Amino acid sequence: MEEIHKNFAIELFNETWNLMEKDQRSQAETDRMVHAAHASCYHWGIAGEGVNIARGEWLISHVYAHLRRVEPSLYHATRCLEVTLENDLKDFDLAFAYEAMARAADITGNDVERAKYLTLAKEAGAKIKDPIDRNYFFRELNTIQSTV
Repeated sequence: MEEIHKNFAIELFNETWNLMEKDQRSQAETDRMVHAAHASCYHWGIAGEGVNIARGEWLISHVYAHLRRVEPSLYHATRCLEVTLENDLKDFDLAFAYEAMARAADITGNDVERAKYLTLAKEAGAKIKDPIDRNYFFRELNTIQSTV
């Protein structure tokens, strides 16, 4: 049964990204994107570990930030960071947890929190061992900086 949940989690994560990357989405596709992100995290909660749940919370936060929905973006960014710290996740995951907080703070207009989490994200991002992951991380982080 866990394998089924894992497969659903992966497929729904990918579906979320496919919908998020569309230049134009219908309202039905936007709704499906939100539901897919939540469903992916739900299935990881059954079949995954802390790292999967943290990434699921990150995805939900990212979707809501993309939609400029402040409260749910901040809530799920906070959950992402909490799960990341509770599970002592480092490297890529810690950097992206701080990125989620910075992105959520950005759409709230809270410049102090945005700056705080951008700094933490940059520090954590510099410690990402894999250069491909590190470059990807900084490309994503820079999309926050270009919005202000």
